[in-house]
Amino acid sequence: MSLRDRRIQYETAGLERSDLHDNPFTQWHAWYDQAAEAGVTEPNAMTISTIGLDGVPDSRIVLARGVDNTGIVFYTNYASEKSEQLQKNPVASAVFAWLDLHRQVRVRGQVVQVPQQQSDEYFASRPRESQLGAWASPQSQVISDRSVLTERLEQFRKQFDGSDVPRPPSWGGWLIAPTMFEFWQGRPSRLHDRFRYSRPNASATAWTIERLAP
Repeated sequence: MSLRDRRIQYETAGLERSDLHDNPFTQWHAWYDQAAEAGVTEPNAMTISTIGLDGVPDSRIVLARGVDNTGIVFYTNYASEKSEQLQKNPVASAVFAWLDLHRQVRVRGQVVQVPQQQSDEYFASRPRESQLGAWASPQSQVISDRSVLTERLEQFRKQFDGSDVPRPPSWGGWLIAPTMFEFWQGRPSRLHDRFRYSRPNASATAWTIERLAP
């Protein structure tokens, strides 16, 4: 079947304003739980888009590791390309795509680094090999071949043998503080349901909820 002719009809009950929580974080958790229960692979995966140093949007998939009323947290190397972009332009958009349920959630907002203690606590919860991998990978840098990674991994495995692996100084979390959420539910005939939550800034507590045309 050609790409042009590939179609899936979204047969769902749809989404009404009465179905939504007034708080978008509460609504996100409700949909996340349903995605996890439905067996969606990596339901916490999100596509993060930042502004490249050349002014062109740049996107990649990362895992959300915390969602509460302050925002959405993910972790990475602070020397990575995405972190360099966020340090220059501290804004981002994100998309959670739960295609098995014909749903997606879009987010936009300002981005700040999380406190060091929070990064320390999360890093300590990671599997040891993942901790060592954070030390071994000079993220986003050009390397000659994979042996560079395996050699560095062995180097740090020996360095931290018999002791806890500390968090690298150049590794930690970013928090997206949303000013906009959009909840999208697929419907037949491509007349999907879309609801946008918006607020003027991340410190505002009141959200405006509006239905958008598909």
